[in-house]
Amino acid sequence: MIAPRQLTASVELRISALDDAAAIADAQVRSREHLRPWEPARTEHWFTTAGQLERLVYQLDRYKTGHAVPWVLAEGSRIVGAITLSDLVPGPFRSASLGYWLAPEVLGRGLATLAVEAVASISDQELKLHRIEASTLTGNVASQRVLERTGFHQIGMAPTYLHIDGSWQDCNLYQRILNSRAPGA
Repeated sequence: MIAPRQLTASVELRISALDDAAAIADAQVRSREHLRPWEPARTEHWFTTAGQLERLVYQLDRYKTGHAVPWVLAEGSRIVGAITLSDLVPGPFRSASLGYWLAPEVLGRGLATLAVEAVASISDQELKLHRIEASTLTGNVASQRVLERTGFHQIGMAPTYLHIDGSWQDCNLYQRILNSRAPGA
């Protein structure tokens, strides 16, 4: 089990729980317009407690099997963001994909940088990964800055990489090499 980490005096990074469904749905509603340009098109069900509960059941099942690690950024009982490692690959690759979002009311406080740095540390020290990768839409300068500040380097650009906000979008691809240890060491 991965222990919670205090990112700031008021914001904790912790593993998601089924009990978070209503708070995540609330955060998604608050963040709907802010996140729209950066995420896949969402159905109305996504913005409900039931929709978030379904997503959490799936994510937590993947966590139990070692394929994903879903965190939330909690400010008391309020969710202000999330960060997820997905598609964890063991063996000689020792890699995972990183994704994150923040609610608009907490932008500009350095939370994304703190969360990405904490997850990179956990990925290295606890999960024994070699690298983590991330992608951003080519126009998402704020997210690119977070990745660059936390040691990621752009390794390419993928045309029509993700279907975001209703159309196929070009993405910049990034990676952070965490260590040079033998796999799993």
